[in-house]
Amino acid sequence: MAKKGIKRKTRAKRGIIETKIMDKIVLYEQERPDIKISMEMYFNEENQLIFDGYDIGKTVSDCWGDSDYEYTYKIQPDEVEKLFRLFEVPNSDRSLLLLEIKKRFGVNEAYSMFGDFMEKNNIKYSSATWA
Repeated sequence: MAKKGIKRKTRAKRGIIETKIMDKIVLYEQERPDIKISMEMYFNEENQLIFDGYDIGKTVSDCWGDSDYEYTYKIQPDEVEKLFRLFEVPNSDRSLLLLEIKKRFGVNEAYSMFGDFMEKNNIKYSSATWA
């Protein structure tokens, strides 16, 4: 599910129309009585690509000793350019890149799978986890 993005005005023959540009996408969500999982990807103000994951609930507490677990990747703009090429996304289209990533990694294992993908393709990134 796409989140509300920034807007850009474009000219059309019959006046001005607004086009929404997606800058955030939900990769995966799940909610059960014992756990809630949320993973999103978005571009921040510095044009870095951010993967944000958050799990909360009894299952997390049983596993990590705390009721919530957060995990993130941060990819610098020059490394994001490599992703545009790998996913064959034309014109550095950020919305299309987010959709392509969701197509391939929109599952519960997204964080691990995307990390493995970046390692395999020599994409430099920083990561952090908190429990």
